[in-house]
Amino acid sequence: MSENDNQLKADGKNEVESQETTPTQDATLKVEIETKVNVETEAKKETIKTDSEIEKIEVKTEPKTNVVEAETEIALEETAEVEVETDESKKTEEDETKTKTAAEDHVDEIEASNAEDAEDESNAERHELEDKDYHVMSIDRLVTEFNTLLKHHKIQTISKHVNEIKGEFNSKFSALLDEKKEEFVNDGGNEIDFYYTNDTKKLFNTLYKEYKQSINAYYKEREQNLKQNLESRLEIIENIKGLLNVEENMGTTYKTFKELQEKWRNAGPIPRDKYNNAWNTYHHHVERFYDFLHLNNDLRDMDFKHNYEQKLKIIERAEELAKDENTNRSFRELQVLHKLWKEELGPVGKEHREQIWERFSKSTKTIHDKRQAYYADMDKAHEKNLERKEEIIAQINAVNEDATNTHSAWQKKIKTIEKLRQDFFNAGKVPLKVNEATWAKFKDAVRTFNRGKNHFYKDLKKDQYENLKKKKDLIKVAEDNKDNDDFATVTPLMKKIQNEWKKIGHVPRRDSDKIWKQFKGACNHYFDKMHAERKAKDQHLYDAFDKKVKLLEGLKKLELTEDPKADIKTLQAKISDWKEIGYVPQNKRYIDGKFYKAIDDVFDKLKMDKSKLEMVKFESKLENLANPEDTRLLDNEQNFIRKKIDEVKSEINQLENNLQFFSNVKSDNPLVKDVHKNIESHKKQLDTWKAKLSKVRGMYT
Repeated sequence: MSENDNQLKADGKNEVESQETTPTQDATLKVEIETKVNVETEAKKETIKTDSEIEKIEVKTEPKTNVVEAETEIALEETAEVEVETDESKKTEEDETKTKTAAEDHVDEIEASNAEDAEDESNAERHELEDKDYHVMSIDRLVTEFNTLLKHHKIQTISKHVNEIKGEFNSKFSALLDEKKEEFVNDGGNEIDFYYTNDTKKLFNTLYKEYKQSINAYYKEREQNLKQNLESRLEIIENIKGLLNVEENMGTTYKTFKELQEKWRNAGPIPRDKYNNAWNTYHHHVERFYDFLHLNNDLRDMDFKHNYEQKLKIIERAEELAKDENTNRSFRELQVLHKLWKEELGPVGKEHREQIWERFSKSTKTIHDKRQAYYADMDKAHEKNLERKEEIIAQINAVNEDATNTHSAWQKKIKTIEKLRQDFFNAGKVPLKVNEATWAKFKDAVRTFNRGKNHFYKDLKKDQYENLKKKKDLIKVAEDNKDNDDFATVTPLMKKIQNEWKKIGHVPRRDSDKIWKQFKGACNHYFDKMHAERKAKDQHLYDAFDKKVKLLEGLKKLELTEDPKADIKTLQAKISDWKEIGYVPQNKRYIDGKFYKAIDDVFDKLKMDKSKLEMVKFESKLENLANPEDTRLLDNEQNFIRKKIDEVKSEINQLENNLQFFSNVKSDNPLVKDVHKNIESHKKQLDTWKAKLSKVRGMYT
């Protein structure tokens, strides 16, 4: 009970004693009612109860003046006493029942929500929780949200969110379970042996068990308190009823009545299914007590006036809320106003009762209608979401119809389906009536895709296992021959199985590295051994190679003198030394090409006639080509030179024929001079080629 509430009650008592209301007291009451509205509204701002949640609240609100039914419900038929009603009270009941019936469609929802909060004032904090779209969240994210709710909010305020999370988690984990089961069966497993869980599922189960234990403990503890509070309130109602039969000073009776009202306010929460009937019965007997005060109208009218003024303030605030476009905020505050109207304020004069209730009910209906319009807009948005989800399902089915049969194509399809799955969850909620059907169609489309994928990879795995067997057979061949010394026979075999290995397709990934290392190890072992033995046998060839490497390095560092003849002799000596070293291993013969290129580079640096230099270089080349046992290189060179001689002769003839076009042109003409110069150049080349041919022929003798 707040200070303002205590002050309100104290002011009420002072009114009895003084039998008048001072301006200061009236101002205080105005501040108090406005403060209470603001405080309770702030606690419930920016939230709204969903239709599905409201439907779960099965609280029947009886007409405020139905005495027999109200008392029967509250007193559980143990102490109920049916009062004889006067014609006037019957008329009042009929009037107020008529008013209630006109407003009940849009008031019942508010009273039901207030009844739920009445069991535990902190339960109203559920309205402060942010509504989140759990449908778009992954199972990992859902578990994170669940954990956050348990750790940071009171257990009685999170039931709605926990139920939504549980529903989404179970749906998505069920879909995952279906996928894993199909994979298990496709891999050859027996469906009866299938079992799957993961860390996320285990954590969810742990959190849900914690939630159930906590909420059950909370309700068990609260149950006894609610029962005791209900008994206290029933006793207070009986005591108020008893005041009608007390024969004592009216001021004393009124003071007792106020004390009973104070006890009522402090009596604590009661079960939600008893809330409205308890308050209706209480208000009925409070009104009857005020009717009883007709002997002392000053006391009664003082309270009527106070209640009337405060209810007018509530109505004015409700009328302001009716203009607010934020339906969430206005509905939450309207709920607070109804609670204040019902729980904090007593009756007003009969002449005002119907009028102010109709006015309050009118604003309530306006806010209610706006809220219904808000839900209608949400339904339209949900219909658009449904269209989007239907499109996504159609796209998934289109992917299913695409007949691709390669690993790369399936990988692209898998990425496409993953994106479409996420788009489906991000598309938002659909109308509740088609939610399960839409989810079933989506799950069926995804399941069809997974079946196709699993079937493809099952066949692919079958091929891979066949490839694995083939490669293991090659490994056996390699390992059986890796120590064989019959190199002439085994070497072709080892090269053959290496080529076969390359042609065999993929194997299961878990085996790929292992078998490659086995095969490579066996092949390397054989060839390393073969090369080692051949190297030992041909060591003189490797020694020759080492000598040639040193000779080539020395040639690259050679510095020429100013005497070309001396330099030519030096180069010829280098060539002779190179030939004397002899042969090198087959795979090292590239070094000969490097040497003669280096020789040519040094020759090019000599300062001597180009034609003479050309012949010197050619003679050095012939030294390298000469081989008494094999004349093929010399034969090739001789054929090449003859071909060049024929080409040069042909070009000279062509140039001489061209001169005939200049028969009437003077000999000093630039064009004529150029042709003569070109002919002379070709004749010199012809002489050089003839000299080379003579040198080659001399090598055969």
